[in-house]
Amino acid sequence: MKPPEIQPQDEHNRALLAHVHPSDWVNPEPRGRYNLVVIGAGTAGLVTAAVAAGLGARVALVERHLMGGDCLNVGCVPSKSVIRASRFAAEARRAAALLGLPALCSAEIDFAAAMERMRRIRARIASEDSARRYRDELGVDVHLGEGRFVDGESILVADRRLRFRKAVIATGARATAPPIEGLSEVGYRTNETIFELVARPHRLGVIGAGPIGCELAQAFRRLGCEVVLFDQAPQILAREDADAAAIVQERFVREGIRLVLEARLEKALRRGGEKVLRVSHAGGSEEIAVDEILVGAGRAPNVEGLGLEAAGVDFDPRRGVRVDDHLRTTNRRVYAAGDVCMDWKFTHAADAAAKIVVQNALFFPSKRLSSLVMPWCTYTDPEVAHVGLGEREAAARGVAVDVHRVPLHEVNRAVTDGEEEGFVKILVRRGSDRIVGATIVAAHAGETISELTLAIVAKLGLGTLLGVIHPYPTQAEGIKRAAAAHARSRLTPRLARLLSGWMALRR
Repeated sequence: MKPPEIQPQDEHNRALLAHVHPSDWVNPEPRGRYNLVVIGAGTAGLVTAAVAAGLGARVALVERHLMGGDCLNVGCVPSKSVIRASRFAAEARRAAALLGLPALCSAEIDFAAAMERMRRIRARIASEDSARRYRDELGVDVHLGEGRFVDGESILVADRRLRFRKAVIATGARATAPPIEGLSEVGYRTNETIFELVARPHRLGVIGAGPIGCELAQAFRRLGCEVVLFDQAPQILAREDADAAAIVQERFVREGIRLVLEARLEKALRRGGEKVLRVSHAGGSEEIAVDEILVGAGRAPNVEGLGLEAAGVDFDPRRGVRVDDHLRTTNRRVYAAGDVCMDWKFTHAADAAAKIVVQNALFFPSKRLSSLVMPWCTYTDPEVAHVGLGEREAAARGVAVDVHRVPLHEVNRAVTDGEEEGFVKILVRRGSDRIVGATIVAAHAGETISELTLAIVAKLGLGTLLGVIHPYPTQAEGIKRAAAAHARSRLTPRLARLLSGWMALRR
């Protein structure tokens, strides 16, 4: 199989390929029947293989493209590297405004250097997911090439037949584009190709105001691009808490991102060297010219060419492989994990699911996907992190809740950091201190949400968090303030009078 190419072909991408798809790789001879054969070496597949091999299982891992999957190559690692570079630029502008330093203009930002930094970081991290590490350190048989089921107990890779006791499908998902007339002919980028850029596009059109679209729209704006963000919804981040989305949306407008919401993209066309998007929206119809188009909406599971029919594995081209709560497919010997079968399309969700699969496939099928408490974070600035139920979900499920909201301008560390936009919002079941959900909007919300995730998992109430000593000053003190607000809300007028009388007697 011809090794894949990654653009640009510089030293960093050559180093990346040497880790995740070495050109001189020779697939091993199969070692009898494997305890586990895993198709797909993204997060779900890598974790499944590593954990199973660490428990003594004989494991084969099959990857047709790049080990590390989306997260390493075209997802989390490159996007967060670019986002961090864009925050450097934003912080420099803030420093100029606050401290009188020389102002930074867009032309002074070295876009190529920011993208090179991303490629350098990605190549460095790639050693963790490398074919040689999995072979030499973890004892996994790594097969690079197309893998497909030939029956219910074996997988063919090139000319090698891998027989298994259990198998795991972890082939992930890929970016798709909406059906806009002319879009394919005009050309567009997705998260799978946007990180190939070495020169800054002057004008960038972003289709889709979900997490991917919003993160990259803000990052590229801060790196000097003129950005137009399109979405059908009346707000960005439509699936997030409305209050949270509103804060990020206001920040986008201040930073100069043009939002075209409640929009219908009718056609894409070329006009000279420009790409033109014809759009209708509440303000009428117009044509918007850009230099590059980024599609940040739509994912499709990678189920084609796997021979799933031969294995008796049921699937849907749009929703992916059908699994039960134990992540078992319609073939009881075959499991699936990650984006190919799950609604949660996060790296950490794939990691958690992989551990469920190892337990259920190799030991006893006792672990359930529905038992997971799943946090997530959108890495805009400010970040939006969430766990458990939101207010809309609670209402839809008929769960009565009390909501405790602490704006960041009441948190001293947020004030000293100049990061007052945001809040901590905690939902508790009405009449108790049991936490059922939380949303945090803050510069580092993704770091802070874990305290509340732990509280939900461990069934710790807000009363317990109130008793936890939080270092002062930290932005996490917002959680303690929310807990204190809950404690005050439990103080009934009668109890307040009793306490007041008791204190009067003690004077």
